[in-house]
Amino acid sequence: LSSEQDWLPWSLLLFSLMYETSTFYVPGVAPINFHQNDPVEIKAVKLTSSRTQLPYEYYSLPFCQPSKITYKAENLGEVLRGDRIVNTPFQVLMNSEKKCEVLCSQSNKPVTLTVEQSRLVAERITEDYYVHLIADNLPVATRLELYSNRDSDDKKKEKDVQFEHGYRLGFTDVNKIYLHNHLSFILYYHREDMEEDQEHTYRVVRFEVIPQSIRLEDLKADEKSSCTLPEGTNSSPQEIDPTKENQLYFTYSVHWEESDIKWASRWDTYLTMSDVQIHWFSIINSVVVVFFLSGILSMIIIRTLRKDIANYNKEDDIEDTMEESGWKLVHGDVFRPPQYPMILSSLLGSGIQLFCMILIVIFVAMLGMLSPSSRGALMTTACFLFMFMGVFGGFSAGRLYRTLKGHRWKKGAFCTATLYPGVVFGICFVLNCFIWGKHSSGAVPFPTMVALLCMWFGISLPLVYLGYYFGFRKQPYDNPVRTNQIPRQIPEQRWYMNRFVGILMAGILPFGAMFIELFFIFSAIWENQFYYLFGFLFLVFIILVVSCSQISIVMVYFQLCAEDYRWWWRNFLVSGGSAFYVLVYAIFYFVNKLDIVEFIPSLLYFGYTALMVLSFWLLTGTIGFYAAYMFVRKIYAAVKID
Repeated sequence: LSSEQDWLPWSLLLFSLMYETSTFYVPGVAPINFHQNDPVEIKAVKLTSSRTQLPYEYYSLPFCQPSKITYKAENLGEVLRGDRIVNTPFQVLMNSEKKCEVLCSQSNKPVTLTVEQSRLVAERITEDYYVHLIADNLPVATRLELYSNRDSDDKKKEKDVQFEHGYRLGFTDVNKIYLHNHLSFILYYHREDMEEDQEHTYRVVRFEVIPQSIRLEDLKADEKSSCTLPEGTNSSPQEIDPTKENQLYFTYSVHWEESDIKWASRWDTYLTMSDVQIHWFSIINSVVVVFFLSGILSMIIIRTLRKDIANYNKEDDIEDTMEESGWKLVHGDVFRPPQYPMILSSLLGSGIQLFCMILIVIFVAMLGMLSPSSRGALMTTACFLFMFMGVFGGFSAGRLYRTLKGHRWKKGAFCTATLYPGVVFGICFVLNCFIWGKHSSGAVPFPTMVALLCMWFGISLPLVYLGYYFGFRKQPYDNPVRTNQIPRQIPEQRWYMNRFVGILMAGILPFGAMFIELFFIFSAIWENQFYYLFGFLFLVFIILVVSCSQISIVMVYFQLCAEDYRWWWRNFLVSGGSAFYVLVYAIFYFVNKLDIVEFIPSLLYFGYTALMVLSFWLLTGTIGFYAAYMFVRKIYAAVKID
């Protein structure tokens, strides 16, 4: 009972953190206070499409440009995401309405798009591109009103308001292409409480847009760059004909509304876009199932082991001793070093590096320090942490390599520092060449690539060497039994002891625990959604660690009972079995959820998916390997061996 009482405050704290994370965050920037008629700068981030997965910068299309284009200095995460934040010619003043204003109009002449430009705009519209703008660091959103009540009586229908990131560049209708050339900005402000004699200050708390397509003939512009919108719904949309020049106006209007939303919770609108209810149910469901299965597994293993150890340690009469069977038989071979110990220890070192990085990133994000408001912070933090965690990866790899009777520590350290990062860099470089060919802003610029290489060889490599040196000098892991000179023969194995069958069996439980979370992560990566439920993710990560460890222990126990002592590599492969299911799920997601048809977007999807699956296999394989290694050392230390 006392242990349950000890657990209660901790579990309550964890759940309160998970709940709080969705509403509270440590802001990336301090709030900006505006006075009446202060300029509110609207910047463009990029154009994105979930169909092509290739972001483009805003001025890759012939939008109206300001007199001087200035790009914001960006952090590493923003560059890797393909953000290219730039100023725009929209003139927006705090709490000042604009009915209709024409952009880039010289003496109210319309903008003429050349055939080349028209073709490009038409192509981007058919590829479902969205435009992303920001005002005071808040991304623009389009309001979607859905009727949730399916009752036939219209009066009873309830509006369910959802928001879509950015706004659609245009739309197609009966093989004709239309461009959204008029933007109605709706900005919400929160009036701050001030002293009586002070001027009121305002803070921007929401940024919405209603995109419209209005043809040239229906817009009336005057000399002062203001315009008149057509009345009602009697206007036609602005068509873009890709075979000829097109003339049109780019126009916008600004409307301000007061809001009760406080500045601290202004991101809630963007973060409650998906149904959190389903999330809660699925998480609780998987927690209950996994802990229930884990409990059963633990009980079975502990009871069986106790029985085994008691039998092996019985001081029976010599004539009554039966022939030994089961895992005790292989005690002289169980710690025999495997083939390729350097590669095994290098992969496990990278796994430890990944584990430390992911744990710290998720924990810091759960506390709200990597909120979506600090753009690119998550990716920047992950990159730097992976570099700095090299010291832990190197230490664990060095110590294991020494235990496996390895001697060439310098070569081992180099292998640890370059094997996994080299594969990642190689795949990313090849994919980057394809993105460069498409002139997308998603391509990592050459200076950034050089900077990443310098970080790899200037920070990560020396740290791995440092860790490896100390790990190799440290006392190797203490194995409780001696290894025989001559390896014993391994009996013929049953079909279910096959390696691939083991991978299939071992992967189900960990994958089942994180399956729902995977859907949200994929949506965030491939469909430009915000991912912010790090409280959930932390819980799922804990469940993943527990389930991987237990499955790994069960699998190694079965293997040793079958008198097969070659468990090192097999356990590492089998523990990462859930990565195989992640790959299957990624293929299912590609076919069912994404509308990708072209070659390069498909290549990008499967290239990055391959990296995710490889990293996930390293992570889960490492967790399982260390759990199994501790387990094997424990059980052989518990039996008396002559």
